[in-house]
Amino acid sequence: MSAFAAVPGAVVDGGVLQHVGNPLVEQRALAAGEAIAPLGDRAVLAVPGEDRLSWLDSLTSQALAHLEPGVSTELLVLDPQGHVEHAASVVDDGETAWLIVDRDDAEGLLSWLRKMRFRLRVDPRHAGDEVAVIGGTAAGVARVTPTAPAGVPVVWTDPWPQVSPGGHAYAAVEPHPGTERDWVEVVVTRDEERRIADAAAAGDLQVAGVVAADALRVAAWRPRWSADVDERVLPHELDWLRTAVHLSKGCYRGQETVAKVHNLGHPPRRLVALQLDGSASVLPARGAAVRVADDAVGAVTSVARHFEEGPIALAIVRRSTPVGADLVVDTEDGPISAAQEVVVPPDAGATANVPRLPRLSRRAPAK
Repeated sequence: MSAFAAVPGAVVDGGVLQHVGNPLVEQRALAAGEAIAPLGDRAVLAVPGEDRLSWLDSLTSQALAHLEPGVSTELLVLDPQGHVEHAASVVDDGETAWLIVDRDDAEGLLSWLRKMRFRLRVDPRHAGDEVAVIGGTAAGVARVTPTAPAGVPVVWTDPWPQVSPGGHAYAAVEPHPGTERDWVEVVVTRDEERRIADAAAAGDLQVAGVVAADALRVAAWRPRWSADVDERVLPHELDWLRTAVHLSKGCYRGQETVAKVHNLGHPPRRLVALQLDGSASVLPARGAAVRVADDAVGAVTSVARHFEEGPIALAIVRRSTPVGADLVVDTEDGPISAAQEVVVPPDAGATANVPRLPRLSRRAPAK
C-alpha cells in the first residue's frame, strides 16, 4: 500500500501513486515547481565499500572511478553484444554509491552486481525498506529533506539532455525539447516519506502522480529502462550516449560494440518522437505498431498526454524509415496519424554530421 493512498483523489496501482484526479493539472504544477511526485515506481540500491567506484567503473558504460561526492551521473550495464540490460542513476556520498533504478529492474541489477563482487570490498544491497524516492523540479523538491547518512544529501539531478564528459549527442533538433528540463530525484527516509504523505493528505503539500512525471519525461525525449528498453536495444538507438556512456573510458562488457557502432557503423534502429492525432481521444498502447502505409516499421515505447503538446509518444523504428514518411500508429480503435520528429537521425554513427533542424512543436509560443 502506498503511503499516499489517503491523499484526496489518489489513484494507487501496485503501491504506486498514479495520479490524484487530474494528471494534466498535476503536470503543470510539477513543471512549475508547485508539486512533487512520489516515485513509487523507482527503487534504490546502496553500494558501500572502498572499491565501489572503481568496481562500478569496470562493469558499466560510465566513468565512475573518480566520481566526486554529490555529483550526478548515470550508467548502463550492457550485454557482450552491447545491448542494454540495466540502467541506473548514480550519486555517491563519499561512502556509498546510491543507484536509483526502475523498480522492476532493481532485483535483476542487484543479483548481477552481487555475482560480480569477487574479492572486492563492495556490498550492494536493496535499500527499499530504508528509503523512498521523491521527484520534481529543484524548487519543488526543496520542500523535502533528503537522507544524508554520510553528510552529503542523496540528491540526483538529471543531466539530460546535456552531453556529459565522454558522451556524444545524436539528436539534431534545435532547441532540444529537454533543454529546459529541470528534474531532480531525492532519496528520503521512510519517516520523511510519511511526513510528506501526511502533509499531502492534509492539503498542506501538493503532489502529482507518476503519470504526470512520465509525461514530462516523454516530452523531453528522455529514455527510460522500464519503457524504452527491449532485449536488443543499443544505447545509440535512444541517443543515450549523451548522459550514460563514456566513449573513451577503459574496457567494460559491451564496449567493443558501442565503439564499433559509433565509429564505424550505424545503429540498426532509431528513436523518434511522435505527435499523435488527438481528434479520436485515444492513445496507443506501449508496443503498438508504427506503420508506413501497411508496412510495420517499429513500435511505440512510451506514450503520454502532455498538458501543452497533447498526445505524444516515443517509438523505435527501423533506421531506413524515411524521415519524411507519413506514419500511422495502431490503436484499439483503429490507426491514427502521427507526425514524426527525428531524435536519432538515420546516419547516426560514423558519418553523422547533420545540420540543426527547427523543432516541430505544438506548444504555444512564449509571450
